[in-house]
Amino acid sequence: NQGGWFLIVGLFLTASIMFWWARTYRRAVELGMGTHIAWAFAAAIWLFLVLGLFRPILMGSWGEAVPYGIFSHLDWTAAFSLRYGNLFYNPFHALSIVFLYGSALLFAMHGATILAVTRFGGEREIEQITDR
Repeated sequence: NQGGWFLIVGLFLTASIMFWWARTYRRAVELGMGTHIAWAFAAAIWLFLVLGLFRPILMGSWGEAVPYGIFSHLDWTAAFSLRYGNLFYNPFHALSIVFLYGSALLFAMHGATILAVTRFGGEREIEQITDR
């Protein structure tokens, strides 16, 4: 009743995200690729840590953290907007959401293209993008 499960879930979620980042970085180095994807992922991890760890600690309440879940985080965004200014009409927030979904769409399209042209040698992309 005091938020213990939220803290346990948050601990394991944060640990798994950090381990996944380390794996991404390590795999890129092992394959001789650039580590720019790992560092881009680190920027998203930084946002996750700021909103889910640092801000609640500085505010003094875990209730200030973004909840885990689709609709609950939208409710949190609405409450945050009422308190600190409307995020829904902020053009920079809108651009960040557009670029988030746009980049996810582009990555999905890229992956689908590589899978579609595998029979023509599309999987050799790894050999073509290694740092020399």
